[in-house]
Amino acid sequence: INTVDNIRSLLKAGADKISINSSAIKNPKIIKDAAQHFGSQCVVVAVDVKKKGDDWLVFSHGGTISTNINVLDWVKEVELLGAGEILLTSMDRDGTKKGFDLEILKKITSFLNIPVIASGGVGSMKDFYDGVKKGGASALLAASVFHFNQFSIKEVKQYLSEKNIAVRK
Repeated sequence: INTVDNIRSLLKAGADKISINSSAIKNPKIIKDAAQHFGSQCVVVAVDVKKKGDDWLVFSHGGTISTNINVLDWVKEVELLGAGEILLTSMDRDGTKKGFDLEILKKITSFLNIPVIASGGVGSMKDFYDGVKKGGASALLAASVFHFNQFSIKEVKQYLSEKNIAVRK
């Protein structure tokens, strides 16, 4: 997704939201343009992050290229440009099944006024709970635990509901 026309086509085809990552880093104005044309609720900016020393840096191209941009600077800019949500993926945790990187997740959810979707690292039911309760995530993303039938979406929703976490039925 590189242009407002790309976004328009996807929304006309039935998408409720679009997610942009590398193209937003290359051209942050696309965030503002998309938010102005279609509303912030349609604009999700995916942010791939890795810890380097005591800092977290933004990566592009599926987490393969360092931008040397501080993640807190980037997510604040993205919010100010009109993004409606952040999809935060810890590239250090992605695929590890060690749980979300709660340290950076909590920093970002405490720092922003828009919802943050946590991604990267789910390996247990407790990881989902921790993502919301300890990390402050508004939503959660997981892949391999579902692809490999470790548990079902229904089981996760039931678990979270039993822990008094609101879930969509």
